Amino acid sequence: MGVTVLATGASVWTAQAGGADEPAPKASASATPGSDVKPVDESIVHASEEGKRGVNITIDDGPDPVWTPRVLDLLREYKVKATFCMVGTQAQAHPDLVKKVVAAGHRLCDHSVSHNTAMDKDTQAYQSRQILDAERMITKASGGVRPLYYRAPGGAFTPYSRKLAASRGMRPLGWNVDTKDFERPGTDAIVATVQRELSNGPTLLFHDAGGDRTQTVEALRRLLPWLKQQGYSFGFPVR
Repeated sequence: MGVTVLATGASVWTAQAGGADEPAPKASASATPGSDVKPVDESIVHASEEGKRGVNITIDDGPDPVWTPRVLDLLREYKVKATFCMVGTQAQAHPDLVKKVVAAGHRLCDHSVSHNTAMDKDTQAYQSRQILDAERMITKASGGVRPLYYRAPGGAFTPYSRKLAASRGMRPLGWNVDTKDFERPGTDAIVATVQRELSNGPTLLFHDAGGDRTQTVEALRRLLPWLKQQGYSFGFPVR
């Protein structure tokens, strides 16, 4: 099932819809298998576990049978770990790829069921279904490994969705550098965006679904060794 990726800028992560005094939702024991879920901080994270010279590679909208394996091959070649923000329907359709992501030591992130970039305008019940159903789908597809983060499609976070995700042990995940790779601006442009905007922060946004990702793969092929040469280490977002 394809995913339509809408253009968004990095600034959307600072826009919060809904009332800040909305009550925190209670964790649902039936949302995913297991009852050992520990709540985490509900603020949107950008920092890297690797510290000031750390970089978080995040890959959105998959898994995709064409592009996810190519991204995994590159990450393995350069010994890089990444966070894969998966759409529930994609995870459900390609459980073998979800398992490969986990087996390679990468982390999972809940990216909603259907990638509705306007879900912040919908009801809390709808937001809950999008987040909890995707969590369940991803966990089942992985063989029982839960997503550790939640990234709202297009940055469509609300206070409610952040609290709900955090209550399920998923730290809301933002980004600092939007590579705009979904627009297919050319490999050179993607590389230049990262090199120009890396000073904005450590979390880089790429995609492995939603269309032809040839430029993304080639950009990563150039950027991963370049980042290492600049003295950066690759890690995961802080939880």
